[in-house]
Amino acid sequence: MPTDTGFEMTACTKYEALLEDYLEGALDAAESMAVEKHWRDCSSCRVALDQASASVRLLLLAEPSAGPGPAFARTVMARIRAAESDLARSSERASFWQPLVKLGWRFAATATVVLGVLVTYDAGWGHRVQPESVTTGLMGGNDIFAPDPANPPASRDEVLMMVADTNHGN
Repeated sequence: MPTDTGFEMTACTKYEALLEDYLEGALDAAESMAVEKHWRDCSSCRVALDQASASVRLLLLAEPSAGPGPAFARTVMARIRAAESDLARSSERASFWQPLVKLGWRFAATATVVLGVLVTYDAGWGHRVQPESVTTGLMGGNDIFAPDPANPPASRDEVLMMVADTNHGN
């Protein structure tokens, strides 16, 4: 049964595994005849066989590429060592600034906590209205701040004048 990969139909799973062995001639005569019979009846497997044989022919036409050469390993290792030394130099430069960066982060964290506490205080406690203080006792004649309870002072100047007029608390 052919499988659909979403692009095109491919060979049946069982026969697709035998495709490479068939093209290399690694199958015995009985297996080869069974595979050829299936490929005559199954169009998807026949298309897969045609594509595989065409790719084998193309690979035989291509020339082998040259090897990397004897200096390949030395060149790669030299580049690795150069990259490691660059990394070590950059880490040395970074280690100079590391204590200052840590100090900066600590300062920023502390400032954030303090700011949060101040904002919380301002939002929760700063806007509460303080109750006016009520005088519970009778005012005596020597009361400095309110000698005349019927006329409380209206400004700071009046308070200062009242304090100056009371013979300095005597």
